[in-house]
Amino acid sequence: MDLLNTLVDKGLRRAAPTREEALAVLATSDDDLLDVVAAAGKVRRHWFGRRVKLNYLVNLKSGLCPEDCSYCSQRLGSTAGILKYTWLKPGEASDAAAAGVAGGAKRVCLVASGRGPTDRDVDRVSDTIKAIKEQNAEVEVCACLGLLSDGQAERLRAAGADAYNHNLNTSEATYGDITTTHTYADRVDTVRKAHGAGLSACSGLIAGMGESDADLVDVVFALRDLDPDSVPVNFLIPFEGTPLAKEWNLTPQRCLRILAMTRFVCPDVEVRIAGGREVHLRTLQPLALHLANSIFLGDYLTSEGQAGKADLEMIVDAGFEVEGADEVTLPKHRADVAAGCASSAGAEGCGSHEGGGGCGTHGGGGGCGSHEGAGVCGSVPAAASDGSAGTAGGPRTDLVAVRRRGAGTDVAPNA
Repeated sequence: MDLLNTLVDKGLRRAAPTREEALAVLATSDDDLLDVVAAAGKVRRHWFGRRVKLNYLVNLKSGLCPEDCSYCSQRLGSTAGILKYTWLKPGEASDAAAAGVAGGAKRVCLVASGRGPTDRDVDRVSDTIKAIKEQNAEVEVCACLGLLSDGQAERLRAAGADAYNHNLNTSEATYGDITTTHTYADRVDTVRKAHGAGLSACSGLIAGMGESDADLVDVVFALRDLDPDSVPVNFLIPFEGTPLAKEWNLTPQRCLRILAMTRFVCPDVEVRIAGGREVHLRTLQPLALHLANSIFLGDYLTSEGQAGKADLEMIVDAGFEVEGADEVTLPKHRADVAAGCASSAGAEGCGSHEGGGGCGTHGGGGGCGSHEGAGVCGSVPAAASDGSAGTAGGPRTDLVAVRRRGAGTDVAPNA
């Protein structure tokens, strides 16, 4: 297929596809799906080999958020039966993080619900970062605390944070349809604040909220322009008790096309499969590893994920390997720029990676790439109460389980 040959050539050169080419990837047929995966897989292997980076989420403060993001189980007005608790103490968060590191996680993502942190909250998170680094000096720490005020990114960086997550989530044109309490521009501003402070930026999207192909392409190209180092791709989990509870729009095949399109547009960045992979990719999860080079290990913010042991077995069985703590995730041309940003925050050129190819920095509004409440379950009851489990093309509500273990509970975490 000429389209795929063109996209592979561009991906290996870090050249941007056209918008029409990106749309064409989403429009490919199921008959061509394996060819699409193989083509995007060539780009993924060129920049990242067969390494898979593991990330682990710690929900520092759960529920009771004043924002009205329609996709989120922690939103204002949500009736989802999730865990609700205030800030974990630094020692509690450090212990939770240690479980993920023991399971192979290279990065720990510290997430807190809310519009954005107060200065006192930044102090809390700074103490938590220091506690984690004292216990596991080599681990990367990413904070995801919502919208940042001036100076807060610099304070997090000084405390030892390596990255900041704030997702764009959807296209600018449709953002007002999912959230009214803040704007798309607010999110862009936070990503730029993180980048300017020398933090590695992480910013991604949520697919499956009823958006069009054009919306998906728009948000991925917007991410490329922001140049984050990591791009989490979430697949909406329609939590009962949220406005998007009935939005079951994804198939495993569509999820693979979305990941492939993201890889072609952002060829040399960490593309992470985030919330929703177990529910929507299901048995095709191993194929997605040919497109993305990063996943979350274990549970998500408010919902359960596939067993950590199953994640590790999947990676090995698919012919991949877990990225070690001593390995550099990003290709050299990006890693060198990131190192320069870290040593001279705010210096001219930071965040404008060599050649302009790919995406960079990281920011995320909903949970370090796993939008709040978007995580899902791999070890769940065999059937839904309404008998819908296994129905071809039907909603898989049986695969959505509220997290009842790990952070905020007395039950051992899934790592």
